[in-house]
Amino acid sequence: MENFYTNDNCPIRDVLSRLGDKWSMLVLVTLNANGTMRFSDVHKAIADISQRMLTVTLRTLEADGLISRKVYAEVPPRVEYRLTELGESLMPRVQMLVDWALEHMGEIMKHREVMVK
Repeated sequence: MENFYTNDNCPIRDVLSRLGDKWSMLVLVTLNANGTMRFSDVHKAIADISQRMLTVTLRTLEADGLISRKVYAEVPPRVEYRLTELGESLMPRVQMLVDWALEHMGEIMKHREVMVK
């Protein structure tokens, strides 16, 4: 039997809890697909996220080193986000999950319908 780290020291739990929230993967996929984006463009691309939740998600991803934030000294201020090298290194793995989800979504929805009945 393979044992894992305790809760306080488990890199698997730590990373998955940060990336497994409702919005982080969508933000990463959006930045990966579009390149450098302004806050308002990310918000338009993920229409159902609130501005506050997008701000929190971007700050968390920035704190983990997955995205970078660049502020331009303009009026009004312009802020752009992009994937870092670390974030880019994650994207092939995320894309595999995205591809799997797209391939199997119909089957998953059928199973959910059966469970609801």
